[in-house]
Amino acid sequence: MTYRRSGAASVVLNVGGARYSLSRELLKDFPLRRVSRLHGCRSERDVLEVCDDYDRERNEYFFDRHSEAFGFILLYVRGHGKLRFAPRMCELSFYNEMIYWGLEGAHLEYCCQRRLDDRMSDTYTFYTAEEPGTLGRDEARPGGAEAAPSRRWLERMRRTFEEPTSSLAAQILASVSVVFVIVSMVVLCASTLPDWRAAAADNRSLDDRSRYSAGPGREPSGIIEAICIGWFTAECIVRFIVSKNKCEFVKRPLNIIDLLAITPYYISVLMTVFTGENSQLQRAGVTLRVLRMMRIFWVIKLARHFIGLQTLGLTLKRCYREMVMLLVFICVAMAIFSALSQLLEHGLDLETSNKDFASIPAACWWVIISMTTVGYGDMYPITMPGRILGGVCVVSGIVLLALPITFIYHSFVQCYHELKFRSARYSRSLSAEFLN
Repeated sequence: MTYRRSGAASVVLNVGGARYSLSRELLKDFPLRRVSRLHGCRSERDVLEVCDDYDRERNEYFFDRHSEAFGFILLYVRGHGKLRFAPRMCELSFYNEMIYWGLEGAHLEYCCQRRLDDRMSDTYTFYTAEEPGTLGRDEARPGGAEAAPSRRWLERMRRTFEEPTSSLAAQILASVSVVFVIVSMVVLCASTLPDWRAAAADNRSLDDRSRYSAGPGREPSGIIEAICIGWFTAECIVRFIVSKNKCEFVKRPLNIIDLLAITPYYISVLMTVFTGENSQLQRAGVTLRVLRMMRIFWVIKLARHFIGLQTLGLTLKRCYREMVMLLVFICVAMAIFSALSQLLEHGLDLETSNKDFASIPAACWWVIISMTTVGYGDMYPITMPGRILGGVCVVSGIVLLALPITFIYHSFVQCYHELKFRSARYSRSLSAEFLN
């Protein structure tokens, strides 16, 4: 049957019974790829490949899809707000509607992306390679096609620096960054060895005997430190430039840690320059040592490249209530057992009293190492009531520490699967077709 395009100035989209009228001029460049394909149809067979049915007389296209979901998607592509899940609708069903109309998971708000990842992980839903021609986030919005190439380049750069599994270049960059972190940590640890400091002192003049008074670039360890700092600084600047939201970038915990790890080096350099080689440097020596030890924060930079450390941080973030509850349990038990132990070991019989339990704060140390079953052996009860109390303290510590562990464990497993699934999603494109 020959397909004759109607001469009407508008077309009607019937989605699940809801009718939407669009002008033919908008139909060609409509943000939703499936709708815009109607403009290029040359036969009725082509039309039926795009929609479910077609009424030639009324120029109406029928789509047997979820009307409420299409309403949310239509508001989003027209620039009215952000894309979130429709109420009382399954996340997977809504995502299926998104893929049908030509959108992908990246268009969702971050909170909804997390819900989608959790749901797909729970139901073991997987996706194949992305269908060619799927629109990106920028192209899906009105006027985004012109700026799409530059934004796509920035997005590619951002993923290269933020997502180590997104591409081969990102993996190489992450590997180089890990090498710099390891080298800087090895140099930091070696610089505290007595032999290292003695050898470094032999290479200095008599007036420059302190390890921390030398300029950062006057010896091999200082040169290595300067190179590592230069790499970390350049990496941080580039990530800041390509970030979408500069304020959000500054607020992220890992970026704050990067800043704390980099800033002390420049502060120590400035202090060395301004104090010079005089008596003021001796007063600044302690400050310089503290600043140099802050380089230990570089170890946390590894969390950017390892899912295990990311899982630990995310678990602590989500389980802060359980962690506070655990601390409250320990503090309450410590207050009770320390008071009782001080009374039994020191307060009842002053002649045969245990000097280690002379005060409640001193007894708190014994309680905490007993509740955690560490038992250094530096102090212990000597009376029979005190030993009985020590046994009760140990058993109570085991029980109290075990109570919130179940919640923390389940949160850890959930965070691990979530981050692992998200990493796998970034390492490959999302599918264009939904597989049950």
